Amino acid sequence: MTQRHSGGLTGRRYLGPSARRGTRLPLWPKIAVTAFVVVLVPVYWRAYGPGNFLWFSDLALFALAVALWRESALIVSVTAVGVLALEIAWTFDFLTGGRILHLAAYMYDDSLPLGLRALSGFHLVIPPALILMLARLGYDRRALGIQIIVAWAVLLATWLLTAPEKNINWVYGWGTEPQHVMSPVLYLALVMAALPVVVFLPTHLVLKRIFPPPGHRAI
Repeated sequence: MTQRHSGGLTGRRYLGPSARRGTRLPLWPKIAVTAFVVVLVPVYWRAYGPGNFLWFSDLALFALAVALWRESALIVSVTAVGVLALEIAWTFDFLTGGRILHLAAYMYDDSLPLGLRALSGFHLVIPPALILMLARLGYDRRALGIQIIVAWAVLLATWLLTAPEKNINWVYGWGTEPQHVMSPVLYLALVMAALPVVVFLPTHLVLKRIFPPPGHRAI
C-alpha cells in the first residue's frame, strides 16, 4: 500500500506557486506603497535630481513595490540581502539623532523642508516590511548571488553617472565628502569588494537560517 504523494512521505505539504495563492499579501499595503512612490518620485526628482534614485534605499523602495504586487519571494529576498542591514543601521542612527553614524543626520537639518524630510521616513518602514514579507513568502536562497551582481551594476552606474559631490552610495568616499586618500578607481573597487563580504553575506546567512525557502508556509 502506497501513500499518496503530498510533498513527501513525511506528509509535509509543499506549496508550489499556484498553491501559495492562499498566502496572498493584503491589497492595502500594495496600494499604499504605490501611492507613496507616485508622490515621492516627482518630489525627489525636483529636489535632488534623477541621479538620487540610484541610492540603494530608493531602489529598494521601488523593488518593494514590485515585490508586493508580484508577491515575489525572489525580489523581496534580493532586496533584503542588499539593504536590510543598512536600513536597520539608518533607523538606529535616526533614533539617536543622526550623531553616531551620520546616515540620518540630514533628517535633523532645518535647512531642508520638513515635508521633504518626512518623505525619507520610508527608511523606517523598509525593515519591518521586508521582514514581514519574508515571513509570508519565504527567503529565496538565490538572492545573494543576484544581489552581488545588481549591487556592482548600481555602483558602477553611480560612479559613472553622478557627480562626486553628491557621493551617492558612497562611491567616492565614506560619508558626505569624497575621499582623497587613494585613487577613486581603487576606492570604488574596495567598496565593490567589501559590500558582499561585510553586508550581503552575513545578511544572507541570517535570513537563510531564520526564514524557510519559498513554497513552505512561514506564517
